[in-house]
Amino acid sequence: MAGSQEQIVSRPGQMIVARLERLDVWSLSYLFIGIIGLGFLFTFYDIFDINVSFIQTCIALRPGCTPENALDALPLPVVLNLAGYVVGTLILSPIADKIGRRNMLLITMLITGLGSLYNALAPGYVNFNVARIITGMGIGADLAIVNTYINEVAPRRARAKFTTIIFVMSSLGALLGIWLGLILTTESTAWPLGLPFAVAGPGFDNGWRWMYGLGALLAVIAVLLRFELPESPRWLVGQNRMEEADKVVRQMELRAQRHGPLSEPVVEDAALRITPPSKVPYRDLFSSPLYRRRLLLLFLMWFIGYITVYAYASGFTSVLTSLKYPPPEAGVIAAVGTFGFVAEAVIMSFYVERLERRYWLPIAAVVTLIGAFLIALAGASIVVSFVGAILIFAGFNLWVSPTYALTAESFPTRARTTGFALVDGAGHIGGGIGVLVIAPFLPHMSILAALLLISVFLVIAAILVQFTPHTRNRPLDQISP
Repeated sequence: MAGSQEQIVSRPGQMIVARLERLDVWSLSYLFIGIIGLGFLFTFYDIFDINVSFIQTCIALRPGCTPENALDALPLPVVLNLAGYVVGTLILSPIADKIGRRNMLLITMLITGLGSLYNALAPGYVNFNVARIITGMGIGADLAIVNTYINEVAPRRARAKFTTIIFVMSSLGALLGIWLGLILTTESTAWPLGLPFAVAGPGFDNGWRWMYGLGALLAVIAVLLRFELPESPRWLVGQNRMEEADKVVRQMELRAQRHGPLSEPVVEDAALRITPPSKVPYRDLFSSPLYRRRLLLLFLMWFIGYITVYAYASGFTSVLTSLKYPPPEAGVIAAVGTFGFVAEAVIMSFYVERLERRYWLPIAAVVTLIGAFLIALAGASIVVSFVGAILIFAGFNLWVSPTYALTAESFPTRARTTGFALVDGAGHIGGGIGVLVIAPFLPHMSILAALLLISVFLVIAAILVQFTPHTRNRPLDQISP
């Protein structure tokens, strides 16, 4: 069959997928949710930790850097991290379609941890930026593979739900990164201009190194725990490793039976034919008109949406400072905003499956815009600024987990990680635009105009996503044959 374009799925393989599709509860150990979530916690910890801590990093490593001009240098390491993200996900993620999800999850987290350790030990500014590239390479590939893995093992009726449950750990990582940055890298200051219990000062000016060192420790723990994960049975079927796939699914069935009797497998839920993976995974997508259209649409959506996301996620402190907020106050507002991220993720884990994936992005855009208006109208009211920041962080993250699910669902098993990597990974170039191109205009604009400029890209992405396929509660092989 090697020379043919398609091969008939063996009856055992078809039945394995059909048995998997009938499971309507999470059927792996719940410990695995924590194991995968810990990796996500570290990933988002690393994305957000630079938001507050960079002032201290810059002063320590970059000649001529002062608290007043440090944030002017922030775009470079953020963009280099994004560049690493793009390169890493485009090169490393497709390997998961060839050697397996679980094996690559070990490799990507190891790369990410080494990058964070390099950051912690960086002797100079050039080394710090190189480390940001390495860390970005691991993060980019890890996000693509984690979302693919969750999509393939979660029950059909709850793929977005379990993607969102993992995303709760992401929000905790973001909260930890920003708040630890405030504690370790800013001086004790009366609330709300700072934290009275912050520990940075003349006797402790390397808190930023401790932050990246903690990130490296989290990565080591995540790598060791990921050895316990089983391989994706869908991927095993695609590789004709039926005995291994059957073993994983049988274990899942035994766990699912604790919640009640199982329904009969519906063979029509499994593909009758599959295209074997090619040696170049990208070929499986670019040779198909269906997947070329999806690639273009999802890439544009992520590219434009990430302009908003990264302007806020990695640069919110810098944005507020450019709008004449004192740096300590800007850091506190950003830190309080992360509670909106956590609240959004928790609430969405209960409600995300009630709507089609594509409907969440318009809601996210509206919430983000309301938050922007509140900050613009806050004036001297720090409480209103806090509420605005909470809504902004909730809004620009609200759409991410259902859209992660949508993206993974939109590509076939043989190239699912590759497709995710292409649209999400290359889409992060938009994040670089948000940091590099838009930031210079902000000091010359009013607060309202600046925040609306940042947020409007989420509105455009919300329009684009309406042209994506309906995926909620549909078998993966029907969505993406």
